Amino acid sequence: MRSSMRAERPIKAVIFDLDGTLIDSMGIWYRIDREFLMENGVTEPPEDISERMKRLTVEEAAELFISEFSLPLSRDSVIRRIEELVREEYEEHIALKPCAEELLDTLSRSRIPCGIATATYRSLAEAVLKRHGIRERFDFILTDSEYPMGKCRPDIFLGAASRLGSAPEETLVIEDSLHCIETASAAGFVTAAVYDEASAGERAAILSAADYYFEDLGEARILF
Repeated sequence: MRSSMRAERPIKAVIFDLDGTLIDSMGIWYRIDREFLMENGVTEPPEDISERMKRLTVEEAAELFISEFSLPLSRDSVIRRIEELVREEYEEHIALKPCAEELLDTLSRSRIPCGIATATYRSLAEAVLKRHGIRERFDFILTDSEYPMGKCRPDIFLGAASRLGSAPEETLVIEDSLHCIETASAAGFVTAAVYDEASAGERAAILSAADYYFEDLGEARILF
């Protein structure tokens, strides 16, 4: 665990990211991006396509696919097709990240409310959380549908904090991606990064940006 002095304050609420933070799903998205492009005639998808997609909302990703690869598809049809490609994984296969339930148990015992802010499809988020029996642990799920600017702007984090009844400086945001941590930190939130293989290349920058860095979610229990 690594921590900064800025984070030495009481935590009254927690905002979780979903993919790569609570669930082990980032590798699936890397595969699906390529699978979608290949089924639409892009035989050699760019190596960095999934890294670029990480910063985009669902709608922005669909528009990028269409414009960059000249796909004769509508934005809505791209969104629907990608959801179809990943649905089985969320409904049947994707696992929780290590120690996720242990951390949720700790929050429950400490009466710390929590919610989810995610860039993924609401239907998929609901499906995977219900399958693991943890949907009721969260007060809400916020997505790009409510906050179309995504996590490059702090609106989704501020909206989540408002629903939790906490100020940014007493709200912990747990994320795996650098740009999300940077956005939340700039808005005054306490930030904790959790290791995910998909973000390993950003590790040094994440360590610098986040108030806390944990190898797994179990380590975060020391904060409560």
